Amino acid sequence: MESTDIQFMLGLFSLFYTGVEIVAVITAIMAVRDARTPQGSIAWAISLVTFPLLSLPLYWIFGRSKFHGYVEAMRDGEKRFHEMVRGRHDLPKVKELSARNSPHAPRCSFETLAGIPFMGGNDLELLVDGMATFDAIFRYIEKAEHYILIQFFIVHQDGLGTRLRDLLLKKAAQGVHIKFLYDEIGCHKTPDSFWQTMREAGMDVHAFHTTRGRGNRFQLNFRNHRKIVIVDGDTAFVGGHNVGDEYLGISKHFDGWRDTHLRLSGPAVLGVRLSFTKDWYWATGEIYDQDLIMPRSAGTADVLPLATGPADELESASLMFIRAINASKTRFWIASPYYVPDSSVTKALQLAAMRGVDVRIMLPEKADHYLVYLAGFSSLNDLDMPGIRVYRYTDGFLHEKVFLVDDTLAAVGTANLDNRSFRLNFEITMLVEDQNFCTQIEQMFLEDFKHCDETGTDEYTRKNVAYQTLIRFARLLSPIL
Repeated sequence: MESTDIQFMLGLFSLFYTGVEIVAVITAIMAVRDARTPQGSIAWAISLVTFPLLSLPLYWIFGRSKFHGYVEAMRDGEKRFHEMVRGRHDLPKVKELSARNSPHAPRCSFETLAGIPFMGGNDLELLVDGMATFDAIFRYIEKAEHYILIQFFIVHQDGLGTRLRDLLLKKAAQGVHIKFLYDEIGCHKTPDSFWQTMREAGMDVHAFHTTRGRGNRFQLNFRNHRKIVIVDGDTAFVGGHNVGDEYLGISKHFDGWRDTHLRLSGPAVLGVRLSFTKDWYWATGEIYDQDLIMPRSAGTADVLPLATGPADELESASLMFIRAINASKTRFWIASPYYVPDSSVTKALQLAAMRGVDVRIMLPEKADHYLVYLAGFSSLNDLDMPGIRVYRYTDGFLHEKVFLVDDTLAAVGTANLDNRSFRLNFEITMLVEDQNFCTQIEQMFLEDFKHCDETGTDEYTRKNVAYQTLIRFARLLSPIL
């Protein structure tokens, strides 16, 4: 190659690199403006300016923390909904938020985040592990007479996935209306033919479309992590299970699978229906024929479905955990497959331990996502103080998302104790105020502790230097894990 050609190529590369650097500087300004934490702002700004060729595509795929368009879509949907129901006098009526009567009660904050109140008159069934969960879900689907709404993060075309699909095909043939919403990232391995079979049977089946909307096009960060089944409008299932054989304990990587779901019947199902309706509108632009009947009272429990996500004005999931921890007086027990919280949650746990609260954190012994697992050791090291106990579940993989506050508040849902659930995932948590249900959760925890090794918060310090270094690098990646 002649020198003039080399000079031309160098000049062309220099021009290209200058253009990339300009775009990277503009993007760094956006990162400083949009990132939800100062640490994230600094990390992205430095890397974008210093290593633009590497950092620029990474930022556009993983760096954004704001989900664009969802709020605007919901406003448009609400306007269309009100136009559709104008003049209706049979719409469900709910009581005002508890904040009006007791502004210092924990439920006040939860209701403000949810935008709906706790509702009484609910019946609950605690479903421990996959067999109990899907036996109950299939039993209620079998009894469905009018409609079924389904939403899952992961759906595999395996034994369990095929059983669910075949049952839905049977119900569709009976005239039951079925809507199925799935996350396209969580279901990236599921073949299109799996969904097409259901569409051809008359079901409405759609991906959530996390890449729709201004600024979301190249993002892989946002996921709809909710797991919801609603049958005939008065019964709902919510919890940690996705649809796959591993959730039944059939796994090549783990000896078992520990997860928790709940069945809800009663007025609070209305809140779960609302969450599904919003997600469906985002995915399809459709306000379907609404079931506007208030579910009848079926029990005595007070329940609040709290849907959280990256479109929220506040970091609702993080605030939910902080408020629950701050409300604890005697104990705060939590089970989560991942433990990479932000500093606010860490401080809340530290303060709870200082005031004598029995803080117990149950985590898996084995990892399914190794980087998140490693980052958790460093996060636990921040809790190395008296009053905080750490348990590692050894009887298979622990995937449940459950917490218990004293004897008064319990939660079962989809939100993990990590940055992804705090800022990037669409989640839903069922908050329950009912002493009988809290007792069941307590007994479930006590049984699970029997299958754990109590390790302590100082696991990090017991690792060798090389492992500690690897843990620290994993912690640096925690904003996108």
